[in-house]
Amino acid sequence: MPPEMRRELIAWEELDRLIDHLLPQFRREFTAMVMVTRGGIIPGGLLAEAMGISHVLTAAVDFPAQIRNEKTPLMAWPEFIQFPAEDKLRARPTLIVDDVWGSGRTITSVKNRVSAAGGFPETCVLHFNPYRNLFGSVRPDYYAAVTDAFIVYPWEIDRGPDKIMTQKM
Repeated sequence: MPPEMRRELIAWEELDRLIDHLLPQFRREFTAMVMVTRGGIIPGGLLAEAMGISHVLTAAVDFPAQIRNEKTPLMAWPEFIQFPAEDKLRARPTLIVDDVWGSGRTITSVKNRVSAAGGFPETCVLHFNPYRNLFGSVRPDYYAAVTDAFIVYPWEIDRGPDKIMTQKM
């Protein structure tokens, strides 16, 4: 994260408001959901429960070393570490969920792969950052808020192996 980028901490209560803002936006009934790991797992789980979606799948995507030049910033082919089998997606209206649309590369690569499998994908994020978007006027189908900040979600605060405190017995 560049040092000049503003950080915004999101509390659990704000997360609830974001989910509540998303729910009335959906224009169709989804029969499947693909949660993009790791950021999409918690919002995806909350949405799946609220919407009654039981066909919940995950996709893990990595972008290897990025090649940078003036004409093609951030160009790299995605590596799908994990992705649902095509028969789990074929002919299904599928909601793809992630926490944030920054550059848009990750969720767009998942959307394209769901479409190639014969699914009918639509994208959903908690936060959309149009200032980092690499896809011009393309934006998520559903989003709860627009931001220019680096978002820190409640599940990202003070967690991880470097934060675990050990007690002496």
